[in-house]
Amino acid sequence: MALSSRSLPSILSFTQQPTTNSAPKLLHCHNAPLNITYRFPIKHITHKVSNTPASEKWRAKVSFFPAFLNKGKDAKALKEELLEAIAPLDRGAAATPEDQQRIDQIARKLEAVNPIKEPLKSDLLNGKWELIYTTSSSILQTQRPKFLRSSTNYQAINSDTLRAQNMESWPFFNQVTADLTPLNARKVAVKFDFFKIASLIPIKAPERARGELEITYLDEELRVSRGDKGNLFILKMIDPSYRVPV
Repeated sequence: MALSSRSLPSILSFTQQPTTNSAPKLLHCHNAPLNITYRFPIKHITHKVSNTPASEKWRAKVSFFPAFLNKGKDAKALKEELLEAIAPLDRGAAATPEDQQRIDQIARKLEAVNPIKEPLKSDLLNGKWELIYTTSSSILQTQRPKFLRSSTNYQAINSDTLRAQNMESWPFFNQVTADLTPLNARKVAVKFDFFKIASLIPIKAPERARGELEITYLDEELRVSRGDKGNLFILKMIDPSYRVPV
């Protein structure tokens, strides 16, 4: 949140001007061997006082504080605002474009105060997460009748083995596992290896089944991620001990 800064007004300035109606003072030294006259011009100092009200002076003096005093909401308040906005949207399936824009704006504010700068090196990333909001229509399965959509979606990540797993619940219980390749401290390339139909029938994933995932916010409760196709994913931790099959 940017605030416009104010220029510091001149509270007290000093100017020096020679008087126009006073002749220079003369000092004669009678005891000197030579008749020398010393001239010492006298200059007057004029104090110019600003008429700026006291309240404006105070505001000007603290004008360097806005970035500190108006930092905005902290992570806890932003998380509460985000969860409240997400709650009625059926994980994103019921979100309008205006809803999506609002969620994205709150998410970006939360990302700006991300406490974990290198999430791939953090143990907080490990475990099973429940998807509570996304803009991905393929994951939400919005093209299907509602009774044929997965009621809950999960994603598990283990940073030590660089493995990930996506899981659907009722009615199909499909799964897919993937290898992760770090691209930087918070972004990975994703290569899916096996799909499991109804969690039982393994099918090798096609070579084109690839993507990228960036972890943009992480704490012990909440994770925000963004995909290479521009989709937003918000998840909550449900089982930090979960291990992805290798």
